[in-house]
Parts: sequence; C-alpha cells; structure tokens
Amino acid sequence: MTFEGLDGCGKSTQMELLAEALRRDGLDVVTTREPGGTPTGEKIRGVILDSRTRSLAPMAELALMFAARAQHIAEIIRPALDAGRFVLCDRFTDSSEAYQGGGRQMGSELVLTMHQVVCGDLMPDMTILMDSDAEASVARARRRNKANASDGVDENRFEKEKVEFFERVRAAYNKIAVREPTRVFKVNARRAKDVVHPEIVAAVRERMLG
Repeated sequence: MTFEGLDGCGKSTQMELLAEALRRDGLDVVTTREPGGTPTGEKIRGVILDSRTRSLAPMAELALMFAARAQHIAEIIRPALDAGRFVLCDRFTDSSEAYQGGGRQMGSELVLTMHQVVCGDLMPDMTILMDSDAEASVARARRRNKANASDGVDENRFEKEKVEFFERVRAAYNKIAVREPTRVFKVNARRAKDVVHPEIVAAVRERMLG
C-alpha cells in the first residue's frame, strides 16, 4: 500500500499514523519510502533531491528513481510481502508518473514501460492520494526543508521548481486517480491531520481488511 501526493501535503505523517493504527489492530507493518528505503536508495535519494544537482537531465532523474526502486523492491518490499507483512510505502511508481511523466512532461507511457521492466506486476493494492493545493504544499515543503538544512540535509531540488511544475504534477496524480478508481483513494489533504486520519483508517479497513 502506498501514499502519494505533493511534497508538503502531509502524506508521511498520515502514513505513520496509519501504521500505528494498524499495529494496534495486530498487523505486522513495515514502513518505508522512495526514493530511498535502502542504504543504496538513500544515496540515490541524495543525488536526486540535492539542489546542487539541479541540472540533472529528466531521463537521468527518471532512471535514478527506478534504480532506487529496483533495489528497494529486491531488498525491502518483496521480502516483506513474502513474509506476510503489511507494507506501507511513502511514494512508488505513481510519483514517477506524476513528477517525471507530468511535471517533466515525459508522458505516462515511458514511465509505465519502465515500471513493467523494473517492477513487473508489482503494484500497490491500495493508494492514498493526498490531494492538496500546489502553492500551499510547496510552501510547507520549503519551510520543512529549510528547517532540515540546519542539520546539513539538502532536499530542496524539486522545491526550486515553479508552481506550474507542481500544478502539472497534481494534474497527473488526478488522472491516475480517475484511471484507477478501485486502487486510488483520494483524500482532501487541506484539512487538519486529525480530520484526515480517521477517514484514511476507515477506507483502509473497508478496502483492505474488510
């Protein structure tokens, strides 16, 4: 199961809150993220998100995303699923389709072809799409990254894009939601987290555990 949405929309927070709720239900839950999730993936994450690599070509960016994903699947996701664990992942291929396919205007077909090559038939059983206003989400992400910069962490590369980039990303996410309504559960992320959380838990229990 995955969480998707613009940076700053609250998806990481909601994923952890859901993990806590599911663990209280007795499930063995694994939480992970992309790009990253493994030592190799975290190194790739540093390249992709560091503002000093802003000149990275779109195709190189996409290839790095899938390189990190391939390692993530092999090292974390497949073993956890094979062991019967409940996997919650912050971002997966939908992010590539939204950010590179939509934001970078590379198109969905290329991304989905790469997914087939790298991931095969592995797709989330359910995806929570945290839908939010582009300007507000990016502003929150920039504040968060500025605070993290004091610890020497630079993940500002995408946040340096113009708002039009993020509007294309949001539009791509919404197209995915329309295309795959049985998988994608769209949530209005502009509300307080304490309002959003029970809505997500109820949807997951109904669709995944009912």
